[in-house]
Amino acid sequence: MVLKTRDRLIEVARQLFARKGIENTTMNDIASASDKGRRTIYTYFRNKRDIFNAVIEQEAETLMESLRQIADKPVSPVEKLEQYIACRFETMKEIVSRNGSLKAGFFRDVRKVDRARKLISQKEIEILSEILREGVLDGQFAIEKIHPTAVVIVHAIHGLDVPYIRDNLADQGLDKEQVMKDMTDIILNGIRRR
Repeated sequence: MVLKTRDRLIEVARQLFARKGIENTTMNDIASASDKGRRTIYTYFRNKRDIFNAVIEQEAETLMESLRQIADKPVSPVEKLEQYIACRFETMKEIVSRNGSLKAGFFRDVRKVDRARKLISQKEIEILSEILREGVLDGQFAIEKIHPTAVVIVHAIHGLDVPYIRDNLADQGLDKEQVMKDMTDIILNGIRRR
């Protein structure tokens, strides 16, 4: 019951943040829309920022679950890496798009973007490290230091999040498929055993 109530509050808050924006959503709005009292909300969350962070964490878990499924597939490490990159870009785009007006506020506040990334970066690095380690053991990748390589790759992908989500790369003559292909090629050419 406790998790159901907390999850319900998070989902209601996500919907309100998406529709009205974070700044225009009050704790009363969340209480009213969830058919709970403010006291119930404060049982689970200290303030609106805590609820916002819980929304981001829940969305991050959606991404991590998708990436984990790719890492667990019985396919080659090269295929896993290709799928990881495509999944990462598309899932992030879906998450941001699903959150409506939250998207506009999110992109305006670099600190929010950084906080959200910190929540997921370490988990992404761990999953990618597994894929890279498997590729090294399989003889497909030539990587001396797996963890630092995973850190660089994850942050390179993060650097393309905003242009990819906003489709700004089309101005440069790059469609989404080309961006994913180029990123995959750059990474694989850097780590593939020759």
